[in-house]
Amino acid sequence: MCKISFIFLFLFSSVSFFMGIIFIQNNYSIFIEWEVVSFNSMMIVMTLLFDWMSFIFASFVFMISSVVIFYSSEYMEDDYKINRFIILVLMFVTSMMLLIFSPNLISILLGWDGLGLVSYCLVIYFQNVKSYNAGMLTALSNRIGDVALLLSIAWMLNYGGWNYIFYLEVMKNDMEMEIIGALVMLAAMTKSAQIPFSSWLPAAMAAPTPVSALVHSSTLVTAGVYLLIRFNIVLSISLLGNLLLLLSGLTMFMSGLGANYEFDLKKIIALSTLSQLGLMMSILSMGYYKLAFFHLLTHALFKALLFMCAGCIIHNMNNTQDIRFMGSLSLSMPLTSSCFNVANLALCGMPFLAGFYSKDLILEVVSLSYINVFSFILYFLSTGLTVCYSFRLVYYTMTGDFIFYSLNMLNDEGWVMLSSMMVLLLLSIIGGSMLSWVIFASPVVVVLPFYLKMLVLLVCFLGGFMGYLVSNVSLFFVNKSFMNYTISYFLGSMWFMPYISTYGLMNYYLKLGYNSFKVFDQGWSEYFGGNQLYFNLIKGSQLNQMLQNNSLKIYLLSFIFWVMGFYMFMIWV
Repeated sequence: MCKISFIFLFLFSSVSFFMGIIFIQNNYSIFIEWEVVSFNSMMIVMTLLFDWMSFIFASFVFMISSVVIFYSSEYMEDDYKINRFIILVLMFVTSMMLLIFSPNLISILLGWDGLGLVSYCLVIYFQNVKSYNAGMLTALSNRIGDVALLLSIAWMLNYGGWNYIFYLEVMKNDMEMEIIGALVMLAAMTKSAQIPFSSWLPAAMAAPTPVSALVHSSTLVTAGVYLLIRFNIVLSISLLGNLLLLLSGLTMFMSGLGANYEFDLKKIIALSTLSQLGLMMSILSMGYYKLAFFHLLTHALFKALLFMCAGCIIHNMNNTQDIRFMGSLSLSMPLTSSCFNVANLALCGMPFLAGFYSKDLILEVVSLSYINVFSFILYFLSTGLTVCYSFRLVYYTMTGDFIFYSLNMLNDEGWVMLSSMMVLLLLSIIGGSMLSWVIFASPVVVVLPFYLKMLVLLVCFLGGFMGYLVSNVSLFFVNKSFMNYTISYFLGSMWFMPYISTYGLMNYYLKLGYNSFKVFDQGWSEYFGGNQLYFNLIKGSQLNQMLQNNSLKIYLLSFIFWVMGFYMFMIWV
């Protein structure tokens, strides 16, 4: 099943990419309406929108999912229900396709809800209490966005249809557009885990690593960004755009800080995803939707590669995720380490790798734009923090001297895992330049003063230097951090957001559900109601069975009772 899925998805990816290039060259868009049911004056119509954006994004989703499924065939080979896992991943991709090609809010809701439900199934795939808690947090956080989307569907009724593509221009100066825009923005913020809905993203790391590679690169978390790219006209309304700029900037900063205090390999990469999503959302809120889309695609390539390398490392180290137990992996796993370092450098924005083309362009456009100094500082601080935690990660895993598992370490993984990583390695190197040629018709040149042009590189070098130094002086740093334990705890736990979500908001509803379960399903009403009736029927049928056992004693006894009863009746009459 892995091989068949891989071949088909790879074919779909190639076809979609070439279609996307043809559509962008000829400036095509195709709008298809398929009448599913027609009854009297009522019609149920399925609408699909094919344009360059949907085709190129779909090709990236197909390509990454094909590589992830190929990778899973070796990573999950010990799982005897691997077919069920592959089917769940395919359902995930199908839901994403429904969302990508829909210009209609109702079919978008189908894909949106499909992503939420299948992600719950995948997060609780390893059946343990931690996974169940993470799955519940993921599902309940995403339900908020589903409700917002349902409310926006109700508001769209005022326009007589749900194909938002038709009404965006009309609604530009309309009061109702602000309400629909706010609801869509709320939905996108929950799915893309912006503040205050950030806590579910690191929790969703309980899923298997191939799923994390798919979820964090091109499917679940990017759905919110993609929806807002489609609704980009909404964000031209100043208040919504400014609010999104502030929240996404804070998300970027918060996740960058949190990753510098984290020791779980997968959670560090998850927090880096959160940081990049904040970057996409913030540039989108300023109106540069093509730049956000460009970064969305380049980020998908190197983030999937990062997770695959992390999966190889975890697989080799007997399922250990703590980076403090790693060190000198470059000696025992040279190929995986090379891929990991290239993906990390692409994330940092190393010149001429995939991340550089989109990230550098975004930061130069920010330098050029008319925004306040607070947002400007957030952008560049967050960029520095990204490089900081990346180099910290490299120190702990690649160059550190401490090797906890040196005696039972395997060498590099099998060819299936490595070949799937090599595909993404190639794309992480050439993908940025290729996409910049495809998406932008003419070369984009941003003219800035020398100090602003060099600011990005300076911030990156400073961040990397700080990350390496802070990790190097480990004993001293640990003692210092214990002196400032409160602030370290605050910064390292995502500003207490997971605690507010789990012990605050979610806890109330889960307790309410538990109490109602105890009162109604296991309380007096159950004892005197359904349960008591059940026991009475059992006892009655047992008595009936006993009477029908043809026992002489029972016959004689019943005959005596009958005679006595008849005698009493005659006396009474």
